[in-house]
Amino acid sequence: MSPSPLSLPPPPPPLAAVDTRSFFKLHWTCFRVLGINAPSSNTYYSVLLQVLVTLCYPFHLALALFSSPDASINIQNLTVCVTCVACSMKFVFYATRLSRIRELESIIAALDARARSLCERRYFVQLRKELRRITICFLCIYTVVGVTAELMFIFHNERNLLYPAWFPFDWRASNLKFYAAHSYQIVGISYQLLQNFVNDCFPTMALALLSAHIKLLGIRVSQIGHETASLGANEAELLHCIKDQEQLYNVLNIIQNIISLPMFLQFTVTAINLCLGMAALLYFVDAPFDRLYYLAYLLALPLQIFPICYYGTTFQLLFDKLHVEMFASNWVEQTHKFRKHMILFCERSLMSQTAMAGGIVRIHLDTFISTCKAAYSLLAVIMKMNE
Repeated sequence: MSPSPLSLPPPPPPLAAVDTRSFFKLHWTCFRVLGINAPSSNTYYSVLLQVLVTLCYPFHLALALFSSPDASINIQNLTVCVTCVACSMKFVFYATRLSRIRELESIIAALDARARSLCERRYFVQLRKELRRITICFLCIYTVVGVTAELMFIFHNERNLLYPAWFPFDWRASNLKFYAAHSYQIVGISYQLLQNFVNDCFPTMALALLSAHIKLLGIRVSQIGHETASLGANEAELLHCIKDQEQLYNVLNIIQNIISLPMFLQFTVTAINLCLGMAALLYFVDAPFDRLYYLAYLLALPLQIFPICYYGTTFQLLFDKLHVEMFASNWVEQTHKFRKHMILFCERSLMSQTAMAGGIVRIHLDTFISTCKAAYSLLAVIMKMNE
């Protein structure tokens, strides 16, 4: 007896259309909160925020550099000051590249429209879960650093600021002035952490989407000739794939134009701050919550650059694999013209593609290892001087 219709399992939900631009929605929201991508009615908010946070926050930290007789305070001030200066510089650079980001989105939208098969949509679902985990990871990193910094301030034995800094008034003179200074530092560091989130998450997301579309192109290429017997349709599909390949190289150039200088700053700052943080943890910090802060800080620094180095390696490997995907198609039974276009596709895929930071350093897992080694080398110099 056949089962009744009521006993049949429900059909699986339809897969969503591919829309990888949706992964940038959170970044555009952050840009609006941070005062760049805001409507004209918020001009005063934007100007005030950039002056008080992007410009003045690193400046008020820099004016107090090495002003304390306590070495641990000086190191803490130096690490935070270097981070905030780099954060503001990267944020200003991204603010001047918003038009390029929109251009990137328009090309991605055209590539999204090409992903129509069930296999490609399934891959998109996996990608959405993966990028959501990366976003949550970045948010957790900055939340933990902010919370541990506040705990370090709360459990100080004497009244002090969150970070050593200069103010145009004596913040020790009264409770009102102290809480005003502390409130500025708390609000300012919150905005700086949000800026850092955008600075670090956007390039990772951009290279992840580039890797995803290279993967989707490989899927489309490998299916040519297997799903339809029409030689003309297969030839037309290959021509579309060649245009997609050209668009992907254009996407890489745009991404590199946007992230090259900020990533060079990020690699440099990470190496310096890893060294200073380890030195502080080993030699200068005794309080438990100070140790907790530096431990969280040292764990956060490598995690800031590892995802983008991972995707910088991934997209390069996927580009190198495109000719293998081409040979997985049913090219043997296609026309002579198809095979000529196929040679063009394969020869182009043999060109090595690498994202560069500042035109000097590869955005690659090798660079992640090199950054950690550079930090250790600087630490070894400090240890030798300490002896």
